[in-house]
This record gives sequence, C-alpha cells and structure tokens, in this order.
Amino acid sequence: MIIPDPNSPVGEAVISLHQEMTDLRERRGDWPGADAVTILESWLEQFDFTRLPDPAVVHIPPPRPGQVWVLRRWDRHENGIELFADEASAFHGLAEHVRQCWDNVTGEEGVPEEPPMDDRKAVDLYYGPERNNRPDEGYSLYADTISRKGRPRVVPLDFQFPDVDACERAHRRAVFHPGTGGDLPCLMVDGVLVFAYLDHEVGAFRISVHLDSAPDRLVRTDGTVPLRIEVEVEDRIVHCEAESAPKPALLDALLSAAEAARIRTEPILAAAVAAGFMWRCPECQWTNPRAATCCEGPGPCQKPWPGPGVAAQDEVREP
Repeated sequence: MIIPDPNSPVGEAVISLHQEMTDLRERRGDWPGADAVTILESWLEQFDFTRLPDPAVVHIPPPRPGQVWVLRRWDRHENGIELFADEASAFHGLAEHVRQCWDNVTGEEGVPEEPPMDDRKAVDLYYGPERNNRPDEGYSLYADTISRKGRPRVVPLDFQFPDVDACERAHRRAVFHPGTGGDLPCLMVDGVLVFAYLDHEVGAFRISVHLDSAPDRLVRTDGTVPLRIEVEVEDRIVHCEAESAPKPALLDALLSAAEAARIRTEPILAAAVAAGFMWRCPECQWTNPRAATCCEGPGPCQKPWPGPGVAAQDEVREP
C-alpha cells in the first residue's frame, strides 16, 4: 500500500483529493459522475503535464594529463625518439643500447672491459657525465606532459543504447576517409573513428578504434562505450572495457601518443612487460594487461597468464 507524504506537494494534493471525494460520498451517499468530474477537473489543474522532469545524470570529468619520459638518441646512423613510462625505464632502454655498443669505448681510460650492470653507470661511462665523451653520439632525456584526449561528459543514469531508427540514421551519415597524403584510412560512424590498415612493423592487419569522439548518447555511466568486434561472423573479441582487463591509464596514453607521432610502440610495450604492467603470451607473443587472466590477443589461443617466472623469461629475451 502506498502512503502519501503530506510534506510533499504531490502527497498533499492526493490527500486533499481523497478528502474531497470522502466528503462528497458522505453528502450524497455515492459519487455522482458530474460532481466527481468537477472535483477532478479542479484537482488536475494543480499539475503541469507539459514537460517531463529532468532525467538523472552523472557528470564524467575528462581524463587528467599524464607524464611521459622522452628519450632522444642520435649517432652517425640514426636519430630517433622513444617514449617511456618513467625515468628508470628510459635509462634501462638507453643502457641496453650502450651495452650493445660497448666495443666503441673498450680500452679507453677508466672503462672496464665489460659494461656495468648498473644502468646509469653504464650510460655515464659511455657518454661521459657531461655527455661530451663522444661528439658524434648523444642523447637527451626529459619529462613531458601528455594532454589526453577527452572532454567532460553528462550521461543519463538510465543508459540505453540508441534504438534501431537512430542506428540507421547514423549508418546513413557514416563517412569514409581514404588514406591519402600519408594518413591512415578511417571510417567515422556516429562520431566513432575506426582505423583499419596494414601495420608493417607489427606484421598484421590492424584495427584501431577511437572512442574519445563518441557522442554522450553512446557513453555508459562508467565512462565506457560498449564495443563488440566480430571476425568472419564469429565473435572473437567482446570488449566492453568494463568487462575486459584494462591497461594502466598512463600506458594507454603512452601508446596513443606514440601512434599519433608515428613512433614505434615496441619499446613502450617492452618496458611495460619489464615493469610488470603487462605480460607476453608464450603462445602467440601478444602483450596483455597485467590484470588479464587469459591472453586477449586477436587469435583464438586464450592461454592463461603464465605467471611471474615465464614473464621474467620474456623480459630477458626482449631486445
């Protein structure tokens, strides 16, 4: 049974209507139609049915900026830039290069025959504390801020995916941008950008979905967009972000920044594996988030997380 709240306007109105109808029945012994209609007409005039109440919404702030360490290294043969999650990972990557080139400094005064295990010491011995021992080689290392894509969102608490009519309208307005002028081919459907291209570095047909530009009507209350991918009609990947293992936010930002700048992502993934943020599948070599209990690669292997021992072996093999 519903009990009207006398302290609310609606509850007070219901109690008032009940009292008037009770008084009418006591006077006439019944509820004559004409008198009841008169009472109801007067009672209904208290309400405004011209607009619905504002829906309950949740405010989702934009992602906060992250930090990345930028390593630029040059010599007579190359001049490249790599991105790392922290300063220690950057020095480790630089020290690995130095150890491969240690023959260049062997025999110099104060330089041991074998490179030190300490990364910073190996780098200082090779380049010199002031980075001026080798005039034709050098490096610069500095921290920079990543301005992540995204904007504040206001989404309803009762999220519902667009109905069939809205989906058909979005399909009719879809736009394809061919890969001209060095750009990648891209399909835009209702604000969502889908890049499909041949990645010669990875050696695979690659699909990259960018959801930052998705309209608020596609965004759930947790800030994610439902995403389902099918390969040859069979569901191979069901990715709704909240259900699959997420990458660390900074790692996602690093990979996105590297792709945008057309910088190789392999060193970033290698650093993430070495730091324990990701693990490499022993079956297909796919890099998975640390939280993933099974391989989430594009293939059907679905191998379980191999554990710290196997992950450590992969770190040693990583160039």
